[in-house]
Amino acid sequence: MGVLSNVVHVRATGAGAISETFTPVGEVELLSVRLHLSAAGGAAENYLIYIDSGTATNYDVNLNTSAMAALADVTWIPEDPFHIQLGDAVDFTYNNGNARTWGLEYVYRKLY
Repeated sequence: MGVLSNVVHVRATGAGAISETFTPVGEVELLSVRLHLSAAGGAAENYLIYIDSGTATNYDVNLNTSAMAALADVTWIPEDPFHIQLGDAVDFTYNNGNARTWGLEYVYRKLY
């Protein structure tokens, strides 16, 4: 399988606020992120994907923001695979004030 054996799919689900963190144990490339809500968010809240730098907060960066009031599905695919350094984390957050059931999936490739 070669390169395909380095690709990992991670799934999480819930009905409350989304506060998921991906902390890789080595350097990786983030390939895609998908979020599905059971219905449009309905509230003026943003879903965020951002890098929490292991170096310092000066290097934290927002990767994607989606206003969820009228959305039930969000797919974020970087133009090029996004490199995540060892020590950095990727945070996924959404307040989910209307308590929609959600499913979050992200796909990354391990760099050996």
